[in-house]
Amino acid sequence: MLDLGFLLITLPIILITITIHEFAHAKVADMLGDPTPRLAGRLTLNPMAHIDPLGFLMLILVRFGWAKPVPINPYNFSDPQKGSLYVSLAGPLSNFLLAWILAILYRNGLYSYGDPWASIFSYTIWINLALAVFNLIPVPPLDGSHIFEFFFPSYRYEFSYRLQQYGFLILILIVLFGSPMLIAIVDFLYRLLV
Repeated sequence: MLDLGFLLITLPIILITITIHEFAHAKVADMLGDPTPRLAGRLTLNPMAHIDPLGFLMLILVRFGWAKPVPINPYNFSDPQKGSLYVSLAGPLSNFLLAWILAILYRNGLYSYGDPWASIFSYTIWINLALAVFNLIPVPPLDGSHIFEFFFPSYRYEFSYRLQQYGFLILILIVLFGSPMLIAIVDFLYRLLV
């Protein structure tokens, strides 16, 4: 059942978080010489450019969704492997950075205890950490798979291609059965920051 209150509070937070994540991918690719994200209209902080309609609908219905992946052409980078690594790192790092900045403001009393904005602020920190941690899972198409491929090139040739065929199914299984572990990691990071 849809919880309208939950949606009204969390959807804007999630949209902003996803937008920053995808924009970071696009910005780093552009800075490294790949015009593909800019030409695709993805070098923007407009959430509409990053929303995948099915992923957004799933987010509303089952609280698990996705954004449109930012298109890149690694051959436009001076070093395609390092460029791909930096682009892949940009999304999760942007979420960790945003969580860290918000945690500093939160800890320094930007909002008083009991203030409803404090809860929203706290939730925004948690969501950014969750998105960063989830995206570091080394399963295609997540950023973690590209990062893992850089450090373990044989993974790319031996496993990554096969995993791509089942990546979405694996991610659903991780969400269904691995959530307690992911939540524990995010909660641990949250307690470190806040």
